[in-house]
Amino acid sequence: MQWEAITWQRMAERLAGHLDDPDRTSGDDPDASSGNDPDHAHGQGGWQRVGIDGAPAADTGVLAGELAEALRRRGRPSLVVPADGFLRPASLRFEFGRQDVDSYLGGWYDTAALWREVFGPTDPGGTGRVLPDLWDPVTDRATRSPYVELPPGGVLLVHGPLLLGQWFPFDLSVHVRLSAGALARRTEESARWTLPAFARYESDTDPASAADAVVRADDPRHPAWTGIRSR
Repeated sequence: MQWEAITWQRMAERLAGHLDDPDRTSGDDPDASSGNDPDHAHGQGGWQRVGIDGAPAADTGVLAGELAEALRRRGRPSLVVPADGFLRPASLRFEFGRQDVDSYLGGWYDTAALWREVFGPTDPGGTGRVLPDLWDPVTDRATRSPYVELPPGGVLLVHGPLLLGQWFPFDLSVHVRLSAGALARRTEESARWTLPAFARYESDTDPASAADAVVRADDPRHPAWTGIRSR
């Protein structure tokens, strides 16, 4: 991979520009706030879906927040949805123990609820009525958050771990990558048991190949990325 040093803010502007005009190359006037008609970007004024994938230690919410702000400056509404808001109840997550790698990979996140409450409403002909979160892992209870109306032309930003390889309908996907050493250093001691899960995710799913853009974030103060790769 070829890496380009970049700031999180400039990366967000490049991603926002691509969402405004997916046909242009990633190097074309990357920071221009073009004011393009959002309908041009997605045909009939529907919604775009962006996935920002990475381990908890990669702090994918940083890029999601920067991208939401870059879109706001372009007049594009957006909604940030953390995957951690769609954890399954503890009785299901811990059915085979609190540190079961297989369960973490395949049973911690309520992918059916994400399809139903997040992706379904932003499908063509959908309502745009998205549930921003479902379950609070601290209280182990439903959050009872109200639905949010994402208007047509809006951008859904889903971020968190293990998002690729799920067939989620992302129009643009970014993988925030940490080397094995950086992942180990930046993962909290209580979560170190998940490291084998992310090693398996790397080998089985190969998120760096699946994503449209890859960010190297071993030092979060100095990220680098591949740019948005043509497919």
